[in-house]
Amino acid sequence: MTAPTHRVGEPAWDAWGDPTRAHRLTDDQRALISQVLGVAAATDAPRTPETELRLPRSALSPAARAALAAAVGPAHVNTRPAARLRRAGGKSTPDLLRRRAGDVAGAPDAVVSPADHDQVAAVLAACAEHGVAVVPFGGGTSVVGGVEPLRGDFAAAVCLDLRRLDRLLALDPVARTATLQAGLRTPEAEELLADYGMTLGHRPQSYEYATIGGYAATRSAGQDSAGYGRFDSMVLALRAATPRGTLDLGRAPASAAGPDLRQLLLGSEGVFGVITEVTLRVRPLPAAEHEEAWSVPDFAAGTEALRALAQGGLRPTLVRLSDPVETYVNAALAGGEAPRGCLAVVRCEGDPAHVAAAREAAATALRAVGGTPLGEEPVAHWRAGRYSAPYLRDALLDAGVLAETLETAATWTRLPGLRRAVTDALTAALSGGGAPAPLVLCHISHVYPEGASLYFTVAAAAGPDPLERWRAAKRAAGDAIAAHGGTITHHHAVGTDHRPWLGAEVGDLGVEVLRAVKRALDPAGVLNPGKLIPEAAEPDR
Repeated sequence: MTAPTHRVGEPAWDAWGDPTRAHRLTDDQRALISQVLGVAAATDAPRTPETELRLPRSALSPAARAALAAAVGPAHVNTRPAARLRRAGGKSTPDLLRRRAGDVAGAPDAVVSPADHDQVAAVLAACAEHGVAVVPFGGGTSVVGGVEPLRGDFAAAVCLDLRRLDRLLALDPVARTATLQAGLRTPEAEELLADYGMTLGHRPQSYEYATIGGYAATRSAGQDSAGYGRFDSMVLALRAATPRGTLDLGRAPASAAGPDLRQLLLGSEGVFGVITEVTLRVRPLPAAEHEEAWSVPDFAAGTEALRALAQGGLRPTLVRLSDPVETYVNAALAGGEAPRGCLAVVRCEGDPAHVAAAREAAATALRAVGGTPLGEEPVAHWRAGRYSAPYLRDALLDAGVLAETLETAATWTRLPGLRRAVTDALTAALSGGGAPAPLVLCHISHVYPEGASLYFTVAAAAGPDPLERWRAAKRAAGDAIAAHGGTITHHHAVGTDHRPWLGAEVGDLGVEVLRAVKRALDPAGVLNPGKLIPEAAEPDR
């Protein structure tokens, strides 16, 4: 077993990522905010200092604490306020608004840190016996309420922090597979794989903090999904602990041995069990790479080019199309001049022959719709801001601006209507009352032969009640997605935020099946209460 030499640090408790990388708005950016959104962002709103927070006393009973200490060792059952605060939820705008306002009443009663699969299983057994809710926690990057420490019907909840599960357990260079523990963050996993000349090629915006287990539990999709595939498509096998025992699933590249039970765990968000090990397809580090940007006349033309690429024989590793609003805003924030129409970004990597062929295929598709090559520089600007965008979101929140994202996917036929419907819903929900219209940006970043994703970014004046303002916008967008044939989530998962729409997507019988699986694997119901599975009578949205 091999551990990484470089460990990713702890993120901020009230913001995204590394506190030393917090974004500071420039005067030009503040002027742009004032001009477009009518927000006088001269100074930042105050935040509640951590020293002034008062967390509730831990509700963990002495018997439950003793059982957990027996499972992982007393040193790894942490009830200190700092540890509980940093596991009090994810990184969505509502999460940060609550914490910045000093609302930390929902923090877990303890942070429990197992070292391996057997200790995870022992923790689940202890929680089931003593009636303690247990919320699995990897990188904490959820933006849909997936790691909120809800208690359900229980008096206490613990955060099951998987960071000590941080090893590369096996690597098969012939089959090109690697078995990784669930708590590895992506840069750590890539460091370990690079020693063998391999890579996962999975690079979502949460890359720096999200974990291997979290990717599997949420069906993550990285920016290079056109070339490497979604994370769930990389999974050959997995191991999971449940209150009823261990599931070891998957042993061959393909099988006809009944339904694929791996799919019960992939996307299950810790509701059925806790993924502790994942065996994944890996690839050799690319020998060649090429990236370039293109300007296309409009979003419809760019979408047609992406469809041609997705349905053709060769596709780039990365292909991305921004609508005119996103093209303009990103250029303005970077201090540059926006290209006409829409910006498309293409990246190809692999062996030199593949890169040359994929590059030519992309160029042919883009030229066919009137595209013009712009060279590598716009891609470099986009890539430079790829992992810093959430820091900008936090700075905008400080300045009185709601900036949040949501995503969906649909077939190529439905995509134009879905984009219009969601844009209109967000605009209507965030307009009125004297407030300027919001900015609604959209891009395509994941393509399939049958369709593609739509990823929306919204910026609007926060107003006096920003939490309810965003909730109303999210409800409107969710209803529009459901009404126009989109999935309620393409890669952010369900969590608490999308749960009201899941029943409409999978049907009443589908929900009943999910509840039956839950009863079979977690009869006491301690695993991640309130997530994924709609209640028998879901509350009014």
